[in-house]
Amino acid sequence: MQKKGKFDYILLETTGLADPGAVASMFWVDAELGVDIYLDGIITVVDSKYGLKHLAEEKPDGLINEASRQVALADIIIINKTDLVTEEDLNKLRTTIRSINGLGKILETQRSRVDLSNVLDLHAFDSLSGVSLQKKLQHVPATPPHLDQSIVTVTFEVPGNAKEESLNVYIQNLLWEKNVRNRDDDCMEVIRLKGLVSIKDKPQQVIVQGVHELYDLEETPVSWKDDTERTNRLVLIGRNLDKDILQQLFIASVAETEKWWTTHFKEDQVCP
Repeated sequence: MQKKGKFDYILLETTGLADPGAVASMFWVDAELGVDIYLDGIITVVDSKYGLKHLAEEKPDGLINEASRQVALADIIIINKTDLVTEEDLNKLRTTIRSINGLGKILETQRSRVDLSNVLDLHAFDSLSGVSLQKKLQHVPATPPHLDQSIVTVTFEVPGNAKEESLNVYIQNLLWEKNVRNRDDDCMEVIRLKGLVSIKDKPQQVIVQGVHELYDLEETPVSWKDDTERTNRLVLIGRNLDKDILQQLFIASVAETEKWWTTHFKEDQVCP
């Protein structure tokens, strides 16, 4: 770090047991702080031969295993050593990965060889990703639960404008308060949140990002067209997610009504 300010790019490699969310939190800071370092993206490497075994690992107390969490948080997922498995096993691994993370880009390779243009300068956490994100969100499939961990990708679209204050409450209850439960009374655990929203009285599209317990709303360079209906598209990756409840809670913020809102956010329902 003695060469501060002279680095073109920093690629931080973590162990297989690391939680990318916690690591990302250290670098994902507000632009107002004036720092030179920004979080560009999260990349996860999956071993073709042992990937399914790692993703199926059961942890005590119902915790999400490290491999599943790393895949869920990733912007880029590299499936490595594809030459060591059959096409059938590779398809199973692809399906499992996609069931966990319906938004991340999957690359396949041997001996970890990838084109640097596919893994550098991703801008996955800033407003420059707004244009490409808009296209991605239109094609994100809903996914079935992954194995017994119930990790899913939930996506929904709600027309209209969102009141910024109410949207903050919505996100904070999911990421901070953790007091939102599904129909089975299981805690909804959001691992990654991404979307484009229309904030009332703002001409630009706003990108929303959430990782771990951090989130941010940032205006993109893209403005809403006068002849186009404003809409909100969100993708949430996590465990025990209920699309209907999440969508209805978001509609409550768009409609600026708190009737349905208060029946689902209760302090005595905070998850452990």
